[in-house]
Amino acid sequence: MIRLAACQYAIELHETWDAYAAHLQGLCAEAAAAGARLLLLPEYAGLVLSGQLPAEQRGDLKASIAGIQPLFEPWLALCEGIARHWQIYLQPGSLPVQDADGQYRNRAWLFGPEGVLGYQDKLMMTRFEREQWNITAGQGLQVFDTELGRLGILICYDNEFPMLARHLAEQGADLILAPSCTDTEAGYHRVRIGAQARALENQIAVLQSPTVGLAAWSPALDENIGRAGLFVPPDHGMPGDGVMALSEQLSPVHSQWLLCEVDLEEVRRVRREGQVFTRRDWPEQFDRIL
Repeated sequence: MIRLAACQYAIELHETWDAYAAHLQGLCAEAAAAGARLLLLPEYAGLVLSGQLPAEQRGDLKASIAGIQPLFEPWLALCEGIARHWQIYLQPGSLPVQDADGQYRNRAWLFGPEGVLGYQDKLMMTRFEREQWNITAGQGLQVFDTELGRLGILICYDNEFPMLARHLAEQGADLILAPSCTDTEAGYHRVRIGAQARALENQIAVLQSPTVGLAAWSPALDENIGRAGLFVPPDHGMPGDGVMALSEQLSPVHSQWLLCEVDLEEVRRVRREGQVFTRRDWPEQFDRIL
């Protein structure tokens, strides 16, 4: 059994590095003290770094992501230090990172007790990212081998595309981390429904963490709605609706952790002994009927 923590992460203004570092350390310490071995924060949680910029710059959509780039390396070191100190796995959400080609990509890093494990870029851009923000799609899907099991990361909109999760499942992922950032209830439900469908299709677990709250100071993160959740295939020994855990409030004012547990061996058992074999039947039956 693995104890997980998915954050409903309130977008708050932290105007100095010390204030932000104390905030992130305190938040992660709370979940670690509750026994969580894996902590998940939402998409664009790292963009809270823009609160340290002058008001005019942080209020400018494109200037804000350019302005946080000098903070990227200190942010990496901070997250790595948290994971090492608490001996946990930490996916601290994502942030826009400028690559050598000059393009910005929405990147989610994974840290473990031994340090940096790697990152996953968002592959499918929303209209906002593509048309207004000029965020470029990444390439490739990573599977991370950890003491907890094999993990994959699908960032927000990526969860709405079945073949991405299918590829991770075929590479042995038992748990997908789904950091998300949505500004409407419909957007939240699109990602949640996608996450639940991916759990059903591939007979795996999916953990979702959303942004919440209002942040008038950020044109990128001004409105945020969502609930944290853990989703599994609905089958013998699992919840009938596939919802292992779900936070109570849709959009709380302050950051809150959803603490939950999953037994990945039980998830694997469903793949071997379940009422249906959706994961197995996908390739076998498609070749026959199509």
